[in-house]
Amino acid sequence: MSFSTTKKAAAERIAVLREAINKFRYHYHVLNESLISDEALDTLKKELFDLEGRFPELVTPDSPTQRVAGEPLQKFNKVSHEVRMISLNDAFSEADLRAWFERLANFLGREPKPEFYCELKIDGLAIELIYENGVLARASTRGDGLVGEEVTQNLKTVEAIPLRLRGNYPKKLTVRGEVFLTRQEFERINREQVARGEKPYANPRNVAAGAVRQLDPRITASRRLDSFAYSIVTDLGQATHEEEHRLLHSFGFKTNQHNALAGSLEKVIAFRNHWESHREKLAYEIDGVVVILNDNELFARAGIIGKSPRAAMAYKFASREATTIVREIVVQVGRTGVLTPVAILDPVNVGGVTITHATLHNADEIERLGLKLGDTVVVSRAGDVIPKIIKVLPELRTGKEHGFKMPQVCPVDESPVLRDGALYRCGNPVCGGRHREALYHFVGRSAFNIEGMGPKIIDRFLDEGLVADAADIFSLREGDIAALPRFGEKSAANLINEIAGRKQITLTRFLFALGILHVGEETARVLAEWLVSRLPKRGTTFNPEVLGSLMKEISVDDLQMIPDVGPAVAQSIALWFTQSRNQTLLKRLGGVGVVFQVSSPKEKGALTGKSFVITGTLSQMSRQEAKERIRNLGGVVHESVSKATSYVVVGADPGSKARKAGELGLTILSEEELGSLLNVAQKKNAS
Repeated sequence: MSFSTTKKAAAERIAVLREAINKFRYHYHVLNESLISDEALDTLKKELFDLEGRFPELVTPDSPTQRVAGEPLQKFNKVSHEVRMISLNDAFSEADLRAWFERLANFLGREPKPEFYCELKIDGLAIELIYENGVLARASTRGDGLVGEEVTQNLKTVEAIPLRLRGNYPKKLTVRGEVFLTRQEFERINREQVARGEKPYANPRNVAAGAVRQLDPRITASRRLDSFAYSIVTDLGQATHEEEHRLLHSFGFKTNQHNALAGSLEKVIAFRNHWESHREKLAYEIDGVVVILNDNELFARAGIIGKSPRAAMAYKFASREATTIVREIVVQVGRTGVLTPVAILDPVNVGGVTITHATLHNADEIERLGLKLGDTVVVSRAGDVIPKIIKVLPELRTGKEHGFKMPQVCPVDESPVLRDGALYRCGNPVCGGRHREALYHFVGRSAFNIEGMGPKIIDRFLDEGLVADAADIFSLREGDIAALPRFGEKSAANLINEIAGRKQITLTRFLFALGILHVGEETARVLAEWLVSRLPKRGTTFNPEVLGSLMKEISVDDLQMIPDVGPAVAQSIALWFTQSRNQTLLKRLGGVGVVFQVSSPKEKGALTGKSFVITGTLSQMSRQEAKERIRNLGGVVHESVSKATSYVVVGADPGSKARKAGELGLTILSEEELGSLLNVAQKKNAS
């Protein structure tokens, strides 16, 4: 506009600008459509601002320039709500929800039509908006439900709240809704807080509530709040709550597109369960769903009990924070040798899953929390965050709690522990790696065969401090691991079920899983057969602690009497069972429910006295399956070729063992020939 613009021309241009800016705002904030870039919209707002600056008498309360206007307030005025702003009672389970509906039906004297309107329960701040002649006249907070605080200047800064209504609106309209902060804005605000050296905010709701109650609306504007409208107080003849949402949308309010009608309690439950598992995909925080009897006449007849309506309920999600007691702090050694303290907790349900572990990261974190053994603590599990202790409740101490100190020697190999900044590290540079390889071996196919627990998963469990030794694997709960990368609650549940199904194992596999130096699969088998007659004569399954007690009584000389066990192997076996940390491991394995099976010594089979070596890749059966079939028929399987080897089985891409077998003139079998040999031997055994 030129400087010589007349007041009349300015008024016409201002009217056009306001209409256009309001249109663009409506499409962007209500319809989620961007008709114009932010930069272009800013130039229109700047033009309007300049024109109103030249002709202040043309400024109106509903002008887009008045979203941030006026001087800071000295205080907030108290305002009364014409109709009480009610709060909702909570349901935390299907049983709670069904009990609520049964009480409602009993009160009404008949079961109402089970039609409900379901809304996402935004984790924000409840507000009331009053419009007069289509213009926002007053905005207030809930307060105690009867009296709130007027925050009109502040809520004008929220772009999602219309300053002027659209469509066929009444002379006076009272609307209620929620203001909230999106995740993206919360992260932005916290980044700015940290950059200023200030403490980050705890959650978006606190920031939203604080922003609404700022005396200076410019501070509120800087928070970039959002809003949804969800009910109309004014009687417009609306018959259902669903109709209220349609009316709100027609007046230009932003309503939640995910809200939906549900024709049964089962559909309400499905709606709630869907959003509990999909809540992280939303741009904002929700903590449940609101369930409202859709029929407004029945809703009104049901009335209010206490401060809550009978015909509505907040069906909450599982809590993401809970209190529990720290029973123990164990120190776990990661794959790089770093020592991580981990709290062992009384089992507690957080976010719908039970957890028993919470990482403490390092000694500095324990000091920051002021944590003692026996403390009652608040545990959090939100989003993709693994369970962690966020607060200690010292007011619940009994005097029996005591402090914790990091160990001076490594719990894995007893090497000296070194301080490295905030970290403690084992002084043995190969300790962590060796520990990692031992766990890889323990869960491997020839040992406990835990499907889904590969090296990457073991690495992550070690780094997060979730496992210190093999026994810890069997005490994991879904909630301990559900937030780790590559996991969700379903995959965590699958892995936990897999682990639970592997607690029973043969003695041969158990001995092999222990990773004793020089004890391979064949040595584990012959050792197991030798031990059968020495185990207590009771049942067919044993606690590993029984094995530990037995082996302490067996000498190196005794072990050398076992076929194929020489002095070095015997010494290695005896040494493993005399070490205190290994005896502790056996005891802990028994404590988490691991048992090994034994069977009576086998009679001689058709392959007794025959030895096999397998090299290359088999296609018709796994190598492990082939070994077990050979052993079940009395044969033995060795890892190396010698003159005493009866057969060398050669699969695809064999190694040097095949070449050596040829040089020694040994009998070489293809996979097909091995299969035929095993079938013949099996028939002989059966006859």
